[in-house]
Amino acid sequence: MSTSLPKTRLFVAEDLGPASVLTVGGKSAHYLLNVLRMTAGDRLTVFNGRDGEWLAAIAAAGRMRCELALEQRMRTQHAEPGPWLLFAPIKKTGVDFIVEKATELGAAHLWPVLTRRTQSGRVNLERLQAQAIEAAEQCRRLTIPAIAAPVSLAALPAHWPPDRRLIVLDERGTAPPLAAVIQDGARRHPTMPVGFLVGPEGGFTASELDALTTLPFLSAASLGPRILRAETAALAALACWQAVAGDWGQ
Repeated sequence: MSTSLPKTRLFVAEDLGPASVLTVGGKSAHYLLNVLRMTAGDRLTVFNGRDGEWLAAIAAAGRMRCELALEQRMRTQHAEPGPWLLFAPIKKTGVDFIVEKATELGAAHLWPVLTRRTQSGRVNLERLQAQAIEAAEQCRRLTIPAIAAPVSLAALPAHWPPDRRLIVLDERGTAPPLAAVIQDGARRHPTMPVGFLVGPEGGFTASELDALTTLPFLSAASLGPRILRAETAALAALACWQAVAGDWGQ
């Protein structure tokens, strides 16, 4: 990570370009002006997921708003084609943790899936989006993972893109190791994107796993001899993918 960049980063929705001036209000302005105590002349970087990352200076600061003057582009936009992560919603803090860490680990798409043993069917997409934005700001990625509306496990096949491989984490102990499944997929179909499906606390039911394994785009994989918590399994899968086939090797 370059030491020339300011530590403070801010995600914005507006287009970014030379000589642009952005007006920032609401929670973002409160964070900059009241939490970080930034004032006119202080610098930060901004990004929007489309136009790269830009160095900006606070041109004017008011009570609950400020203006940011863009100075120069520090990083050009590039693709961040990480895997999709599908997970059964768990308790609030657990879901927040999954979203935060999955963003740091490069997941491109986060998708809650409702299973028979799902603890909670209520998912606050606005809160999860805010968690993803904050995590992206902290980890210096240039994009924000998309967060899809919840779907039932039974309805998932109808919504799944057929050109994307789906790996389900099977805790029954009969599936091949996850690293081997990832390596095999990367060797056979090096350009095919991938997704991971993680079950709820208590796991998938036997009938759910039986139905999943009939899908042509799905492979089952094991995370070893220990039973992992749902959030641990999700992050272990992403970390394994990054180490075997992702950008950790770049």
